[in-house]
Amino acid sequence: MKLQILGFSIPLLIALGLLLSTVCTEALAGEPANEGKREDVSQPIPLWNGVAPGEKGDIGEEHDAFKSEPNADPKKRIILLSNVTKPTITVYRPEKEKDKGVGVIVCPGGGYSILAYDLEGTEICKWFNSVGVTAFLLKYRVPSRKGLEKHTASLQDAQRAVSMVRSRAKEWGVAPNHIGILGFSAGGHLTAMTSTTFDKRSYTAVDDSDKESCRPDFSMLIYPAYLTRNDDLSKIAPELTVTAKTPPTFIVMAQDDPVKVECALTYAMALQHEKVPIEMHIYPKGGHGYGLREGNFIATDWPKRAARWLRNEILPK
Repeated sequence: MKLQILGFSIPLLIALGLLLSTVCTEALAGEPANEGKREDVSQPIPLWNGVAPGEKGDIGEEHDAFKSEPNADPKKRIILLSNVTKPTITVYRPEKEKDKGVGVIVCPGGGYSILAYDLEGTEICKWFNSVGVTAFLLKYRVPSRKGLEKHTASLQDAQRAVSMVRSRAKEWGVAPNHIGILGFSAGGHLTAMTSTTFDKRSYTAVDDSDKESCRPDFSMLIYPAYLTRNDDLSKIAPELTVTAKTPPTFIVMAQDDPVKVECALTYAMALQHEKVPIEMHIYPKGGHGYGLREGNFIATDWPKRAARWLRNEILPK
């Protein structure tokens, strides 16, 4: 595993010893986030045939929970979906001339309470289309259900989404062995969960789609949350079981992220221990929750690096 520090590639363990003091910002080839027409966007497709597992009808009506201040900059508005009880995937397909035959399931963040549906969802899908990747926007169930782990319902939805996409890969023009998953913040935790618990499905199989593996072929974690123990940032969260079968992983984090940079570093060390291929970028500034939107910090450079990683490590040659 390599980490970009001071413009040089050095092993992660040495980088940790230097306390990650700075990061280079070399220019990398990659298309701007909002360029490139998408060929097709599907209607939302229900994940489940009927009621999702464990739903009791005790969650309120789905709605946008964003509260705007008077005279607020409209560019800062975010769709914050709450009370999701009917999970779906929406298919975003690139232009045929760009299509690489690769698919990515996109998991917005929101603390397992809401979904930042445009900032970390629709905008990301459009960017994937610009680099020739088919995106599947996952609207997973939030908030966390009472009496269950924060991720229980969401993990069922994510595993189901991977199997469904793989079962319909030919229909959607993607290779069944090139289906990845990307998540932001809590969606990053969901991505890690999906990438480390595929050996045991978290729900009873319901149809032929579930005969397909729910293991992603690659994983992308953008400012992920909840990856460490609350009482010891040097240990990964107990629900995560990293093995040599965990898929190749791309990670982005900022040192000033209130979630704590150790969240990414500790997970990366677990991957390194199992010799899982990994690329990680730690930025000195960026905070949390920036998605693809440009700001006055270098962390918004991450899409260029992600495009290079996809091109070099994931996309078919």
